[in-house]
Amino acid sequence: MTLLYDVKNLNFNYQLEGVEFKALKNINLKVSVGEMVTFAGPSGSGKSTLLNLMGLMEDTSRDMIFYNGKCLGNLEEHEKNTIRRFDIGFIFQSFHLFPVLSTWENIEFFLIRQAVAENKRKELIEEALEVLGITDLRDKRPTQLSGGQRQRVAIARALAKRPKVIIADEPTASLDQKNGEAVVNHLFEINKKFGSTIIVASHDPMVLKHSPKIIHLKDGEIQKENA
Repeated sequence: MTLLYDVKNLNFNYQLEGVEFKALKNINLKVSVGEMVTFAGPSGSGKSTLLNLMGLMEDTSRDMIFYNGKCLGNLEEHEKNTIRRFDIGFIFQSFHLFPVLSTWENIEFFLIRQAVAENKRKELIEEALEVLGITDLRDKRPTQLSGGQRQRVAIARALAKRPKVIIADEPTASLDQKNGEAVVNHLFEINKKFGSTIIVASHDPMVLKHSPKIIHLKDGEIQKENA
């Protein structure tokens, strides 16, 4: 399989109230194109920090994270923005939907930023709504939706970009079991149908039960890998 991410001896520290914390220690891992990978571990294990670094939401040191053969630490800011805009779809546990926009408009927002033509935007949005089973919610605003529905909108927004990789940080944390299982099933369907690489951070036993590849973290270190 073609390698998408290659993380080499990654260490990452951050400052909190003047105290330095070691968030990640000597992380080495590889993610291939089309894989579905889950970072597992308790709160504070470093899994969200690792996602943020791989998704270019945090800056990393040089020569530690390679994406498509490119060292992320050596890229110019405009190159990073291009990867964020076109290659990566993000899903968060708090949804991050725009409250004043409808479902359709929330999904369309980043397609407009990509300068996707109107006809193509319509095609991508319609397909994303259909895949997530939320066609009937196209005109609803987030305040009119349940938590499960909001998360499906967030997934549809990520999918519509046709990203190379979808990064999901605790995507079931705010949901009950039924909606959590629906979200996991949708991610599997996207992975299978569109070939998107999916990287999830979760400590939800239900997510871990269905994950084909799990990388366990504790105190910022990889403890083991199950595949």
